[in-house]
Amino acid sequence: MKKTVSILFCLIMLAGVMAGCGNSLTKDSKLSIVTTIFPEYDWVKQILGDKADHADVTMLLDNGVDLHSYQPTADDIIRISTCDMFIYVGGESDGWVEDVLKEAANKNMVVVDLLEVLGNNVKEEEIIEGMQTDEEEHEEDGQEDGEVEYDEHVWLSLRNAAAICGHIAEKLGVIDSGNKDVYAANANSYIEKLNALDSDYKAAVKAAKTKTLIFGDRFPFRYLADDYGLSYYAAFVGCSAESEASFETVVFLANKVDELGLKAIMQIESADGRIAQTIKDTTKTKDQKILTLDSMQSTTASDVKDGAEYLSVMEKNLEVLKDALK
Repeated sequence: MKKTVSILFCLIMLAGVMAGCGNSLTKDSKLSIVTTIFPEYDWVKQILGDKADHADVTMLLDNGVDLHSYQPTADDIIRISTCDMFIYVGGESDGWVEDVLKEAANKNMVVVDLLEVLGNNVKEEEIIEGMQTDEEEHEEDGQEDGEVEYDEHVWLSLRNAAAICGHIAEKLGVIDSGNKDVYAANANSYIEKLNALDSDYKAAVKAAKTKTLIFGDRFPFRYLADDYGLSYYAAFVGCSAESEASFETVVFLANKVDELGLKAIMQIESADGRIAQTIKDTTKTKDQKILTLDSMQSTTASDVKDGAEYLSVMEKNLEVLKDALK
């Protein structure tokens, strides 16, 4: 969805005057790195390692605002305009970024677009049987029939995360060449952990009794499901703004739970639980667990302060997945 920020461009111009030519790294200065979402922020921190005090790292979506509804503030735009590195997801939800970068004061900024990094591994958003769509929402966002919309939730694949972390380390080495070997070593060590957890996921799914998930919610886990050969049915696509499921959608999903003999109904961390509960109440046995997978779209600065990390969230998601696939 395209977000208009032209009203704020006068502030950027003012910031450009105040910042001169933007930030340039000197021996005694810190790197300025701006990320949009929590996974990017944590990846940068892991790659910096013991050089973390060598950089100021900002997470723009730090108060639980969803990527799909985020609106940059004047302060956010100024931070981006003068930073050394800017990391964002890309795709329709980040439609505002192009205009901001055109006005950036620092023309030497290194920009990392996750969808661009992943290239052909990015998947188109998928509409499957029983999924409720909102045609009016697409029209409001200017999306025409036949226009491709990509699934932006690339961080929910450990394999994607490994590829992205390697790229981030490489780019950190560009803007801070004196520490490039440190960043490469830290990235390699972290990627080993990502690969080990990926193996744990593969083993868990291989041992599972069922290979299908039912989501009474949006479904941002397409990349994770595809990585491990899982099937799914869901109320809405991952980027949907819908919060009310139709009678037909609820009945379809409840029937699938009955048909497949599933013991769990899934939702994401920001759900209020109403849809999942209604699906449960519509099944024959009405005894399913309602389980929550964390898509990291609501992670806050407070969560980070309390020790939240990408790997720890994905480890918890694995335990939830094991329970769901019993």
